[in-house]
Amino acid sequence: MSYQVLARKWRPKRFAELVGQEHVVRALTHALSTGRIHHAFLFTGTRGVGKTTIARIFAKSLNCERGVSADPCGECSACRDIDAGRFMDLLEIDAASNTSVDDVREVIENAQYKPARGQYKVYLIDEVHMLSKNAFNALLKTLEEPPEHAKFLLATTDPQKLPVTVLSRCLQFNLKRLEVPEIRAQIDKIVAAENVPTDTEAALEIARAGNGSLRDALSLLDQAVAFGGGSLRAADVRTMLGTIDRGGVRDLLAAIVAEDHVLLAERIQRTATFQPDYAQVLDALAELLHAIQLRQLLPEAAGEDTWDCANLATQLAPETVQLFYHLVTHGRRDLYLAPSARTGFEMTLLRLLAFKPGSGAGERAPQPGSATAARAPTSAQHHTAPRNESPRAETAFATSVPPVRRAPSMDLGEPPRAALVAAQAAPLSVAAVATSPAAGLRLDAERYAQFVETSTLRGPTKEFAANLVFVAEVDQRVQFTLSPQLEHLKSEFGLKSITDALSAWLARPISLQVDLKDVGTSMLTPAARAVENKARKQSEAEQAVANDPLLQALIRTFDAEIVPGSIRSLN
Repeated sequence: MSYQVLARKWRPKRFAELVGQEHVVRALTHALSTGRIHHAFLFTGTRGVGKTTIARIFAKSLNCERGVSADPCGECSACRDIDAGRFMDLLEIDAASNTSVDDVREVIENAQYKPARGQYKVYLIDEVHMLSKNAFNALLKTLEEPPEHAKFLLATTDPQKLPVTVLSRCLQFNLKRLEVPEIRAQIDKIVAAENVPTDTEAALEIARAGNGSLRDALSLLDQAVAFGGGSLRAADVRTMLGTIDRGGVRDLLAAIVAEDHVLLAERIQRTATFQPDYAQVLDALAELLHAIQLRQLLPEAAGEDTWDCANLATQLAPETVQLFYHLVTHGRRDLYLAPSARTGFEMTLLRLLAFKPGSGAGERAPQPGSATAARAPTSAQHHTAPRNESPRAETAFATSVPPVRRAPSMDLGEPPRAALVAAQAAPLSVAAVATSPAAGLRLDAERYAQFVETSTLRGPTKEFAANLVFVAEVDQRVQFTLSPQLEHLKSEFGLKSITDALSAWLARPISLQVDLKDVGTSMLTPAARAVENKARKQSEAEQAVANDPLLQALIRTFDAEIVPGSIRSLN
């Protein structure tokens, strides 16, 4: 007996055997059970998700010799003939190769005759979007007034190309792409039934490579078993697919996060030894960043940590993860423009390293033999440093470094020399002291609101800072309260980021104490102050418009009116 490929051998023959399309099965089952069966159905979705399979099972349900049922017997001659593809009242038409109006006319003329064996004559038109305009027009009349014994099952991967007149006459079911766990479960079931030796990671690799299509995944499974000489091993699958394991992808990102250039070079070279598909490696890196972001912002939706990325999630700021994801996906998109795939891949990783917030990649490297390793921070660093880390400690100063000059555009006042000396001894840069508008000043509610408004904090950290209520500063410890209803904003990363940024702004080291307490003074939070200021500015803008004589003259002359809600403060 000739070998039958797994995708055909394991093709579902009953609705209960379908994977991942419960919403479609439920609707069709109810229609068959109640006898309310429409004359035309349209199944849409990407390849390999079950469109024609569902159509065939539906045809079997209509023509089972034991009667119309959502659970055909699979044993009668009609069921067996449909499974074998030789049931004469089931006409399968490939619209990709039968696109002309003459082909459709033949179907229409045939539809007028009663079924030869079954209760219904079923027309399954695959890739129906490939029909010509005239062919659609010819089919439309039959869809408007179909014979009682005819049912039309249309399948397509591109429903946008169907005329709306056809769409409006069909019940449309959109089949979803299958999730990786759904495909993996089916692969596990098949390899167990086929007695194929396997390991735990192999099925997962194939499920991912299936990209939502079970048929594609089963075709890859056939190929992988042949490649492995009858067994299914993760190493063989990765070699066949040109992928690397998750640990390798995670190691690449870890080297970038650590800003370890030597380690990154080693891991890039190690990746190259596998001769991978670099597009797939970048796809895997994007998946890793997605998993990290879920753990940071939506932990309840993150599920099992299959990437083992908990440590990376604490080391990266959420906004940095978004930046990395943007760079990786764009690098993946532009990979074909690179001189070679490896060059494009390496440049994408180096771009992550170069644009990492707080990274020293853009600074000039110290000259060999230099008496000091200290570097004068650039003005760009002054603004980006508080975002993710405290400014670098400056423990030694080369005599060639010029003294820091006060920016002429900033009115800094004269901070006490003692504060400057203390800041030099603390882990803060001298440049940060000289450019900080709050150097030498004690913190209060007004100054804290100013800090939040002007800081470079972003995302959840910014929201956390804006909802803190300033209480007092005692012995370099700044005390805040946070409403218990906003406890979800509090995080170790947020506390560290605010501490670093506030220390740089004040030009002295401080620590934060945040107590959960509803003191009934929500208007003291910077967030509330910002809302109040915005409302005040909006009121001032509306008043200025109302008092503007030129505008009022225009309103009177042209009998005009100001559109409500259209006034915006320019400040």
